[in-house]
Amino acid sequence: MVKVVSIDPTPPSQRIGFMEGEIDVPDDFDAMFSAEIQAMFTSEK
Repeated sequence: MVKVVSIDPTPPSQRIGFMEGEIDVPDDFDAMFSAEIQAMFTSEK
């Protein structure tokens, strides 16, 4: 058996940005440690 009920249209509370001002993310975050990571896959040291 199945019971069909409506979904509550109220969106959940917003969590994006809840730590704004608490931490700093460097501008080069996506490139950090790229040499070390590449070395792991190419076995260069």
